[in-house]
Amino acid sequence: MKKRYLLAGVAGVVAGAMATKLLARPKDVSWTKSLAFIYYPEYSWFTTVGGVRIHYQEAGDENAPALVLIHGFISSTLIWSQVFLPLAEAGFHVIAIDLPGYGYSDKPNDARYTIDAQAHAVVSLMDRLGLEEAAIVGASYGGAIAATIALDYPERVARLVLIGAVSNDEPKKKVLLRILRLSLIGDIATPLFLSSRWILRKRMQKMYRRIGTVLDERMLAARHHLLATANTHRAMIRTVRRWNANRIQREAHLIHQPTMIIWGEDDTHIPLVEAFRLRDAIPKARLVIFRNCGHLPPTENPEKFVEVVRDFCKAAEPAVEKPLTLEIKKRQRLP
Repeated sequence: MKKRYLLAGVAGVVAGAMATKLLARPKDVSWTKSLAFIYYPEYSWFTTVGGVRIHYQEAGDENAPALVLIHGFISSTLIWSQVFLPLAEAGFHVIAIDLPGYGYSDKPNDARYTIDAQAHAVVSLMDRLGLEEAAIVGASYGGAIAATIALDYPERVARLVLIGAVSNDEPKKKVLLRILRLSLIGDIATPLFLSSRWILRKRMQKMYRRIGTVLDERMLAARHHLLATANTHRAMIRTVRRWNANRIQREAHLIHQPTMIIWGEDDTHIPLVEAFRLRDAIPKARLVIFRNCGHLPPTENPEKFVEVVRDFCKAAEPAVEKPLTLEIKKRQRLP
């Protein structure tokens, strides 16, 4: 009997602690209180698209070829921090967006948070900025959004760059995403997962630089800061529950823009086999594989990433080539 009471007491304490944590979450991030976490705030702008306040960063000559950078799931403009200005210096007009529900953009309660809706938001931002067309660059889940723009708004896409791109619903089978999709359980587990700095550290080590990693502590703090709010948790839950990316794999053969597919050889999040499937399906695609690299080459080898994107986007109509494998030496980054 005493053991039963003890277990009940422990369960009550745990439940109380979880409830306190959920209730104590800030509603959203404050821009003015976040300046210590923001990379290049002098390049940040806000505008309203479809009634939603959007944060984006912009650099480079406005008359130069435009590059629109789209981040992935549980992410933000932060993933482009090491390539944002170098791409501008390479001769591009660079726009990196915080998608609705992410980063410093609004996270409306009634937003759809689907791939199609996010694609529409990106094109609407292009309209707002007066960009008739651009090279669209999408990473991970943002790759699915970029591919959707190429399919639904082909006249707006000069070239397409897909980085470790989601192209189907296979990622939904991962344990974490299965949990997040569950009613009630996912509502409780998501804040606990996203608010944990320890879990975020382990995830970044595995996904980005899983071999010989020295983690960038400033980036870790900046990402954790953005993932600790109630509005972010709600947006992430709805994104997972409305995840529908199978169309990309099914209709990839309809993408006719010159396309470069970039993948890390050691990507454990989206396996390399998906890169070959996209390469074989998209008529004008070439594949660049980064050796000794995980899920996001822009983070893991920014110099080489800028080089291959620059060469691809400034070249004449590219011929279809055999896969190009880039030997990337492991390097350490000081915290």
